[in-house]
Amino acid sequence: MIQIEIDEGSGFCFGVTTAIKKAEEELTKGSKLYCLGDIVHNGMECERLREMGLITINHDEMRELHDVKVLLRAHGEPPETYELARKNHIEIIDATCPVVLQLQKRIKTQFEAGNGQIVIFGKKGHAEVLGLVGQTQSTAIVIENFDEVAKLDFSRDIYLYSQTTKSLDEFHRIIDYIQSHIAPEATFKSFDTICRNVANRMPNISQFATKHDLILFVCGRKSSNGKVLYNECLRVNPNTHLVEDPQEIQPGWFEGIQTVGICGATSTPRWLMEQCRDAIQQMQ
Repeated sequence: MIQIEIDEGSGFCFGVTTAIKKAEEELTKGSKLYCLGDIVHNGMECERLREMGLITINHDEMRELHDVKVLLRAHGEPPETYELARKNHIEIIDATCPVVLQLQKRIKTQFEAGNGQIVIFGKKGHAEVLGLVGQTQSTAIVIENFDEVAKLDFSRDIYLYSQTTKSLDEFHRIIDYIQSHIAPEATFKSFDTICRNVANRMPNISQFATKHDLILFVCGRKSSNGKVLYNECLRVNPNTHLVEDPQEIQPGWFEGIQTVGICGATSTPRWLMEQCRDAIQQMQ
């Protein structure tokens, strides 16, 4: 009999939990509710909420709406979205994660102070990053990884921030590089804005992955945070498989396996990991 353990540290982070709770509260009132973008990067959870009545829209579709309720997910939005809502008499249900909201305010304050380059370590085009760049009237420089740091102008002041879900180790590598290249007359300040709820999952999930013969990482393939955590599992345990739902689990994976660990991203619901556990048990 295969032993199966679900990682207690996996599952929704605080920001995602709050956004989903707000959506459920509105939907149970019978309200018509739109969500700007997928509420979470997990297809199964999005489908569950769609069945409850949540309507997912994009920015173009929002421009056509008037006198409705629109939920802003945990990733946050740029100022233009709030201005559009005001013009179209749209009621905003704001579920922006408090950590992201604080980061937006810090970047906006720095931008209004003027001078220097505002640099954001983050994924280009990611919803959170678009919201952050929007605080600077789209003047912030986004670098996705360490290899891109060399393109900065080291003769000018640099103010470095990070998307909340990026790698802490890579962030510190970028800081070290800038510190060693910045001109003596230029100012460099870095602000560690990485969410510890997410950052702490890296060492924890790494330790969890070493405990089992096989790791089943349950995650939507759109999740940036999921890719990082999955790759960490794969690094410490090559016998790691990524699945979006129980239907992707293959019985052949478990031949000769005694222990299975099931874990996931900050966008992975607990109920989905439990479904995967049940599917494995039925295969035995």
